[in-house]
Amino acid sequence: MAQQTLSEIKALLAAFGLHPRHRFGQNFLHDAGKMQHILAAAELSPGEVVLEVGPGTGALSVRLLEAGIRLVAVEIDRDLEPILRDQLCTPQQSPPTPVGGTCDLIIDDVLAGKHEINPRVWQALRIVGELREGASGAETATFKLVANLPYNIASPLIANLLLAPYEALSRQLPATSPNPEPGTQDPEPSRPRLSLAVVMIQREVADRLTAPPGGKDYGPLGVLVQAMCEVDRVTILSPGCFWPQPKVDSAVVRLRVRPQPMTSDPPKFSAFLHRVFSKRRKQLGSILGRATPLPADIDPQSRPEQLSVEQLIRLSDSIV
Repeated sequence: MAQQTLSEIKALLAAFGLHPRHRFGQNFLHDAGKMQHILAAAELSPGEVVLEVGPGTGALSVRLLEAGIRLVAVEIDRDLEPILRDQLCTPQQSPPTPVGGTCDLIIDDVLAGKHEINPRVWQALRIVGELREGASGAETATFKLVANLPYNIASPLIANLLLAPYEALSRQLPATSPNPEPGTQDPEPSRPRLSLAVVMIQREVADRLTAPPGGKDYGPLGVLVQAMCEVDRVTILSPGCFWPQPKVDSAVVRLRVRPQPMTSDPPKFSAFLHRVFSKRRKQLGSILGRATPLPADIDPQSRPEQLSVEQLIRLSDSIV
């Protein structure tokens, strides 16, 4: 598998009569130095399970496979399937070499809706994780997300990957519950858990993920991510790193998922954040009702954007 240059990316597409599609958010990353920054930040080890969304022609994918990982690549553009199978899937036809990885290619939308990951993706991550661990699924598998994300799916994808394991857990009945009603149990009682994400996203979204309290960039997505992850910015990318060139700068961020989130109930906290930040210019007393008791250190005249992550968690926990 040869690493792709810009001219090779263009040649691969031209050979199939293809061109970048705006509706799929296709801006192909071709800067080898920036891709190396992504790989270094991902801290990959042979055998790890990695999810890549929007592999395009596989320019980043081939570098991931050289690290010996088990790749689940999800591409929405069906016209790219023959290119990706040629570039990525040959290691599955014979035992992989010690330095080569394996690829499970899914041609589909990674999202089944605004608030749901495609079940095919969960299934692939679970199966690949079990193959890696040699386990029966009793132990929850983990995976990393490493991707040059299409701008239009970055926010819902990150939020859904972080929340899904907790939402699945909340749908399970207690183990002591006798004779559960048919249809009340989650058909997929566990979700593989995201452990680390290194993603290329629009710089504006990166600003939201890292924003401190008090500014316009501070909002529900950033607060949720900071409550569940340690966040740092890896590098900035100019439009010239892509083909075709986007009209905005991009950034690579790393989300190192906390072993235990700062909130005990991430789905409830997420819903609370959307509730209060949908009226961010109003005072908390007005949003929640003047009769609602608040923690002692939170002024009812404060606005949501003025509270720290810790204060927002305490406020969410105090509301039944």
